[in-house]
Amino acid sequence: MKRNDNLRPDRRITVVYAAGAQITGTRVCEAQDRTEEVSMRRVIASEFVSLDGVVEAPEKWQGAYFDEEMGQEITAAIGRADAMLLGRVTYEEWAAFFPSPASEGVPSRDYMNEVRKYVVSSTLEEPLEWSNSTLIKDNVAEEITRLKRQPGKDISVSGSGSLVRSLLEGGLLDELRLMVHPIVVGSGKRLFEEGSDSKALELVDSKTFGTGVVYLTYRSASKQEHLDREGAR
Repeated sequence: MKRNDNLRPDRRITVVYAAGAQITGTRVCEAQDRTEEVSMRRVIASEFVSLDGVVEAPEKWQGAYFDEEMGQEITAAIGRADAMLLGRVTYEEWAAFFPSPASEGVPSRDYMNEVRKYVVSSTLEEPLEWSNSTLIKDNVAEEITRLKRQPGKDISVSGSGSLVRSLLEGGLLDELRLMVHPIVVGSGKRLFEEGSDSKALELVDSKTFGTGVVYLTYRSASKQEHLDREGAR
């Protein structure tokens, strides 16, 4: 594994898959007390991404690049998160799979069934059938902010580009982690579609796996950093 040692290391890693959800509601104030920021839980989203930006159906093109290095990162993620955010599509797919006999032998089965899950959806209704699942239907930004203020580990995000974009726009996403695969898929939903709002990000970590997958970790750049970049153009 090659690593850029000039970048600040951070070991909080989690995995995200496609989901259909979008956050609405009041944006979180960007100017937060520094002490509060330190104590708050972190919302971390990760994506399997192709070179042409596709995140849809990674099971169709990602498997050939899965190796021990990637597995170690995913295993580490499970140990650092004690809650998940899910969109409706992913929730429905996983709720049908993980509690069923079809998931027997899957290493993450127990974790997925036991972890606390928060489902962002405007169309689902309670009660949700999958164990430890709570619906977030209204006041989404406020509800996620409340979760971040509770004691606990990282909150992992499993969601499509629309969910990730909404988290970024609302100032709720602490890190975006991309496992960029050396493959051009050609078609499918992309992480950032045309028309997405501009958002400055800061690269804080970079790793290269033996398979050629590049693992990039981004955080939102400060407003001043964004203005400085705009002024330099």
